Amino acid sequence: MKIGIVGLPNVGKSTLFNAFLKRQQALSANYPFATIDPNIGVVDVLDTRLDRLAEIIQKNEKINPPKVYANIEFVDIAGLVKGASKGEGLGNQFLANIREVDMILHVVRDFSDSNVIREHSKDPDTDSDVINSELIIKDLESVDKRLKAIGNDPSKRKEADILAKYKAHLDSGKLAISLRDQVDKNDYLEFIRPLFLLTDKEMIYVFNVDENDERLRGGSYEALDYKGNLTVCINAKLESELSALDLSDRMEYLKELGISIAGIDKISRICFQKLSLITFLTAGTKEVRAWQIREGTTADQAAGTIHTDFEKNFIRAEVVNFEDYSKYEGKLGAKEAGKLRLEGRGYIVKDGDVVEFKIGA
Repeated sequence: MKIGIVGLPNVGKSTLFNAFLKRQQALSANYPFATIDPNIGVVDVLDTRLDRLAEIIQKNEKINPPKVYANIEFVDIAGLVKGASKGEGLGNQFLANIREVDMILHVVRDFSDSNVIREHSKDPDTDSDVINSELIIKDLESVDKRLKAIGNDPSKRKEADILAKYKAHLDSGKLAISLRDQVDKNDYLEFIRPLFLLTDKEMIYVFNVDENDERLRGGSYEALDYKGNLTVCINAKLESELSALDLSDRMEYLKELGISIAGIDKISRICFQKLSLITFLTAGTKEVRAWQIREGTTADQAAGTIHTDFEKNFIRAEVVNFEDYSKYEGKLGAKEAGKLRLEGRGYIVKDGDVVEFKIGA
């Protein structure tokens, strides 16, 4: 999963990005910190279920297995400014980086620190409109380029009509993704998806607010709504401080502040939710691991995420849901309690399933 971080300069993008990377270094002993280039980093998604699985393996097998979390690749896009689509600032060279991401985190400044210069920033509504407008302008260029390539070819009339619909939609200042439900799925996959439109991606607004802002104190993984998109409120400076602490100290600090969940944990989980991703778990003496898959993935396809040969040679899956695995302290206890199930290749894997695949030669 690849997430692009966009926003105006000095809104907190890099502070948030660095908080994610510090967390990666602090959390993961077995997954190497990866900076692919100066603007990309791979970050673990905290999952306390792995702690419990490791605890059970340690108790039953007297071996403390390493923990491998699901992960997200974050791309820190340089600050965009008005005119970025035309080459203003550094935006034009970085807009291309957004094309291949699965989702956009749109960071918006909503804090009052006057010591941080407002570089092109005015207020949340104006700032977010500037960024969205630049993305729309770039998408219009892509649509116009394709329409020009089609020309008057009568065999391309259907594609031209759909592209014209998208052009009118974008010209009205709307994001391409809001048109997706109005287009036949097969037509979308054939004509629109190959364009990699910037506004045809899921988006989450991340409001960088003051540390005393009450919006930081929402419970669970709840999110607000802004311009039709989910919104997470964070304080980037606080997230940077939290990321340098170990888990117990971090939880204690959050408790003192009256904040139930760190902002970057909220963001990670909501990214999974918006992209319809779930995790299944594997547990053994070599490692306990969370594997990310799409909702609706079958057991044989899930096996294929571990190794492609596993899907081809799939026999069956032994499945215990995490709650039962935890309650009965392992696969053997769950089996004795009648909670272990044998599932075939067509079984739809659920979030939190602890799975052991049986594979043929």
